[in-house]
Amino acid sequence: MISNQIILQSITELKTITKVDIGVFELNGSTVAATFETEDMDASIISDFASSQAESQVIGEHHFLKVLDDEDEVHYILDARALSEDAYMVGRIGASHIKELMKAYKERFDRNNFFQNLILDNLLLVDIYNRAKKLHITEMQPRVAFLVETENNDANVEELMRSLFTVQNGDFITSVEEGRIILIKAVEENVTNKELKRIANTIVDTINTELLENVRVAYGAVVHDLKDVSKSYKEATMAVEVGKIFYVEKKVVAYSSLGIGRLIYQLPISLCKLYIQEIFGDHIPEELDEETLNTVDKFFENNLNVSETSRQLFIHRNTLVYRIEKLQKATGLDIRTFDDALTLKIALMVVNYMNYLNEKQDF
Repeated sequence: MISNQIILQSITELKTITKVDIGVFELNGSTVAATFETEDMDASIISDFASSQAESQVIGEHHFLKVLDDEDEVHYILDARALSEDAYMVGRIGASHIKELMKAYKERFDRNNFFQNLILDNLLLVDIYNRAKKLHITEMQPRVAFLVETENNDANVEELMRSLFTVQNGDFITSVEEGRIILIKAVEENVTNKELKRIANTIVDTINTELLENVRVAYGAVVHDLKDVSKSYKEATMAVEVGKIFYVEKKVVAYSSLGIGRLIYQLPISLCKLYIQEIFGDHIPEELDEETLNTVDKFFENNLNVSETSRQLFIHRNTLVYRIEKLQKATGLDIRTFDDALTLKIALMVVNYMNYLNEKQDF
């Protein structure tokens, strides 16, 4: 619900414009926010007015009005304090403004609660459409779930995200766990992966520029029915995890581009251990020195091209051949051939996955 700080900010701005002091009180007379000292206020006067049938009441310089919620129930008592004739009008404006603020924050809370339950599959199909109709959320609309993983300052990141993506454009922002912010983004019917990647890069760059914070962004596939948003969210969640294992250097990861990493991520650890044992025996790739591993990575990046790899590594061709032959002696695999290169590539990814699981278990 709306915070006391927001109410104080609103009535302070109104006082600055009108020069009329304003106080907002609970129905029992306790102070919510005020632009004047309230210690001398008689709480019984406020509570008596709250329980009366009157819509307003004037006692000396105090103009009391009831602040109603969207169901026309009394929620607060507002006191416009001034001897001028304009005090009552200012009080009405203040009460109306606070009512609209409560309505807006209630809708935001309800929508936030709805999308949290939607992506966690906590809603029945009939409830999804019934609640969406009440919250004025379009059912059939292309949407994509973006997952923003932060290191800290979740609140600042979320606030910045809300300034970039608004409800008016059909976008919704929520979170279900610490360190991760979810953007449900409405997109065009024929949106391309290039455009989705541009949106993700914009999020990364903006947060880095405005908040000096590094984040990782992942996104799922486009879904057209509101009920399928949870599917896109789950894909984005997997993309984040797979990205941290196999594509550490990437700040943006798409579910559709996970490739073989997605397959390995779903393998049981027992099968991974068996595969590594069959390929390498007791000499697993993690025992290779960093120089050799860097050489292998660069060799794969250049599609097994010896000349281009040696050029990018700034080494002689013969030096590269020596390193490859050294690797062959250690593993029994000659990565100059496609089959052996593919075997080693998969093996290294499996080892990374196993190390990730071990670290996660230790943590």
